[in-house]
Amino acid sequence: MTADSVSPLPRSSAPREAPAAVTAMVRLIRDSWAKSEPYIADISQFFYGMLFTLAPTTRDFFPINMEIQRGRLVRALVHIVQMVDRPDDLAPFLRQLGRDHRKFGVVPRHYEAVGTALLASLKNHLGREWTPEVERAWAEAFTIAARAMQDAAASDTNPPSWSATVVEHRRLTWDLALVRLVPDQPVPYHPGQYVSVEVPQRPRLWRYLSPANAPREDGGIEFHVRAIDGGWVSRAIVSHTQPGDVWRLGPPLGRLTVARESSRGVLMVAGGTGVAPLRAILDHLALWGENPKTHLFYGGPAREDLYDLEELRALAATNPWLNVTPVVERGGDVPGFEQGTLAEAVTRYGAWPGHDILVSGSPAMIRATVSRMLVAGSALDQIQYDPFTID
Repeated sequence: MTADSVSPLPRSSAPREAPAAVTAMVRLIRDSWAKSEPYIADISQFFYGMLFTLAPTTRDFFPINMEIQRGRLVRALVHIVQMVDRPDDLAPFLRQLGRDHRKFGVVPRHYEAVGTALLASLKNHLGREWTPEVERAWAEAFTIAARAMQDAAASDTNPPSWSATVVEHRRLTWDLALVRLVPDQPVPYHPGQYVSVEVPQRPRLWRYLSPANAPREDGGIEFHVRAIDGGWVSRAIVSHTQPGDVWRLGPPLGRLTVARESSRGVLMVAGGTGVAPLRAILDHLALWGENPKTHLFYGGPAREDLYDLEELRALAATNPWLNVTPVVERGGDVPGFEQGTLAEAVTRYGAWPGHDILVSGSPAMIRATVSRMLVAGSALDQIQYDPFTID
């Protein structure tokens, strides 16, 4: 299991109603977790000790400094098992996650060890609250999730991971870098997807990045990486990556996409480097002369945060189906710029009926934008987003 698991995607259609037994199971899980969560640090420490005792080889899946790991995996596991009553959301996510874990060499006995360690950790801290009914609920939910992941992993015919060599590293600003790589063989990603990466400066610390270009004949991939506070991987990439470095890339994940044949318009909302997957989609659409009418709102705190604005404007100048609106939160009135947050700017135009909506950026930006759009009248099934841990 990885240190950083992406959050499940939102529903894109009416969900199936969970059976009563599953609903009751999830209620037991959520109630018992609410009692356990204040002790996440102790639970995590017990979990890793138990896991490494049961399956010593799993230690190689994690960074040398386990302080970096903290409670990420335990929280991710709990988040997954709490979703078993939402199969339409969870199933695609688990299939992706199962394929992604092949890069570690995960085998069925590792899933068994993880499940055993998780239940033992919770039992150790819940005491009398850990009843046979609670234990059965956790065990059944974890088994459902683990089976879906293993089935997906077993059916995948792609390599577990790809090696890619850095051919360019360029600082765009003091905290932002453009990195171009050429994989040893093409990575079969679709525009809008993301991949996990491991860099030589931070071994075993996998992080998710989105290609900023559509697949090319030479297989080249471009990433835009901003160094964030406390970001071990992002800071290493921005400050220390050099041409010739060899990265490892995990399988493509995510479902952001645009249906070219649709008569619906497209609204894209991008914050900071969240523009990368949307730029990859636009790069792909630009291969055709006719596309759905697309409006991109591209925002950040200040003008200098919109590092890709001129490239996007150049793309719009040659593609009449594309309109780009820059948004800044501060800096006064700037001609051609909307003022305020992306959530404020987009909802000034209403609910965007008849549009497919793609939102990409930091988890906080996604939450704020999606929430405000729902209040403004946008329907949840209009909106796509891929929230994931960025560092």
